[in-house]
Amino acid sequence: MVAAQRDIWRPTQLQTVLAEVGFTPSLSKVAALWSGKPVTVRLEDLDKICAALDCTVADLMQAEPGPHLASREREERRVAGTRPDRGSAVRPIPGTGRGLRGLPPN
Repeated sequence: MVAAQRDIWRPTQLQTVLAEVGFTPSLSKVAALWSGKPVTVRLEDLDKICAALDCTVADLMQAEPGPHLASREREERRVAGTRPDRGSAVRPIPGTGRGLRGLPPN
């Protein structure tokens, strides 16, 4: 983590460093940034955070696939005869005992 490299271990310490570059967010916003789950971050604020920590945006963020990509990957991983809720083992289904199975058409 970029903050740890600068010996910043608490949200209050981060708030002090951010104030040095003219960025004065509330402690609750700093805590949200610290937890890794901020609601929003303006680009202007992101520039100030990078200036305070002497880093780049790439040091702070990592792209995550959107929901459409995650579902496509899930489909690609699925194998014929498997069900995601029951694992990947193919199991025979017992018959109902109602006589012979139907024959294929001629």
